[in-house]
Amino acid sequence: MAKKLDLFMNNNIIKIIEILEQDYQDSRCMLIYSTPLELLIAARLSAHCTDARVNIVTPVLFARYKNIDDFANSSQEELEEYIKSCGLYKTKANNIINMCKEIINNFDYKIPDNLEDLQKLSGIGRKTANLFLAEIHNIPGIVVDTHFARVTKRLGFHDSKNPVVIENIMKKIVPEEKSIQFGHCIISHGRKVCKARKPECSTCNLSKFCRYFIENQKCENKR
Repeated sequence: MAKKLDLFMNNNIIKIIEILEQDYQDSRCMLIYSTPLELLIAARLSAHCTDARVNIVTPVLFARYKNIDDFANSSQEELEEYIKSCGLYKTKANNIINMCKEIINNFDYKIPDNLEDLQKLSGIGRKTANLFLAEIHNIPGIVVDTHFARVTKRLGFHDSKNPVVIENIMKKIVPEEKSIQFGHCIISHGRKVCKARKPECSTCNLSKFCRYFIENQKCENKR
């Protein structure tokens, strides 16, 4: 049964993408930024924090720290005060300062444009690196955040909790040219419909393709 369901999901990926793109036509990265450095910093701040909260913090932050040298030369204590409401602020402040120093010293002030080098920067993991490359360089990639992992698991694409495993599985399924927008749409769907605690299956346009919904329907019918 599981193999048949997996085949069912793979055969319908294009239909799923079409529905998502129709439902979330304006879906995009929700972090507000004006330069690549601002995106990199905003993305780091968004870990274990909502994009909405980060967007409240960054206008004041970027007014104080106008360039990479300002961040690199900041004291950690001062930077912490600006980002405290984002959570994990001590670690994030330390990462941001060190990251900026590394860009200056190791990459001659140029933010890397590839996955390997981006992940060498303090605090920058695969998720943030993929987001940066997609947003700044339009390089296709899969950004696996908590929404993406949850929704794609419920849909039936995987049963993993490992972001790298999920990314590699989805790369094989989602057409490369669709991957960036697919990620934005899935995240929007996770925020608005396929919520963590109580998914709104009755209003979901993907329910007929969804393993979670299909299996729960079968359980209901057996009662």
